[in-house]
Amino acid sequence: MVEETAGGKVCGEGKVPDKEGRCVMPEVTFSTFVMSLNTSVLFHLGELPDPESGQKVVNVDLARHAIDTLVVLEEKTKGNLTDDEAELMKNILYDVKMRFVNAVKK
Repeated sequence: MVEETAGGKVCGEGKVPDKEGRCVMPEVTFSTFVMSLNTSVLFHLGELPDPESGQKVVNVDLARHAIDTLVVLEEKTKGNLTDDEAELMKNILYDVKMRFVNAVKK
């Protein structure tokens, strides 16, 4: 993802602009961690291109592993998440499972 700061500076490689306009890695939160795993699933399902080659490659085993990781995370954090975090986890799991089924059907 490339994001432009207010000063016109472009951030890449997962970095985001901070309050001063510097490109920094985003704060690690439960939500950003879950979103990172989501991105991994999408990449391995061939929905996101490799940033270096531009090629989209499907690796069902690695996609399944990332989904399984999300499932374990959901089980182990049950009852300890905010409502927003629990909703995010539920929505992402539903989405990636549906995408996985569609990818395997092809």
